Amino acid sequence: MLSNDIKNWINNSKQYFYTYLFSNNPSKSRIKLIADQLDLEFTYSGGKPSKKKLKKIIDKIPYSSNEIAIIGDRVFTDILVGNRLGMYTILVDSVDFYGKKIEKNNLQSIERYLAKIITGGLL
Repeated sequence: MLSNDIKNWINNSKQYFYTYLFSNNPSKSRIKLIADQLDLEFTYSGGKPSKKKLKKIIDKIPYSSNEIAIIGDRVFTDILVGNRLGMYTILVDSVDFYGKKIEKNNLQSIERYLAKIITGGLL
């Protein structure tokens, strides 16, 4: 079960904008379990940073890329695909199953460090 904080945030957000779960996780059953808890449509094995699958989702909804924000915890998947499609991008910290920030995330730290070098400190 997801934390109540996560469930509440998603449920409240639905009052203001369309929400869709787009994950690179290859486990359909895992992503479906999360999507069902949040009552969201979803895609698993999204293939980010490839644009192909995400573009198909965007083409089915009544919003253009520049009206969409992608929220993710990975620079070289979530943020990169969002930038490639002209979306707003929001980089967040990774959280555990209970919605608590993962304090020591080596992969995320490396990605952010490399992104700062590549962008000249813009990230």
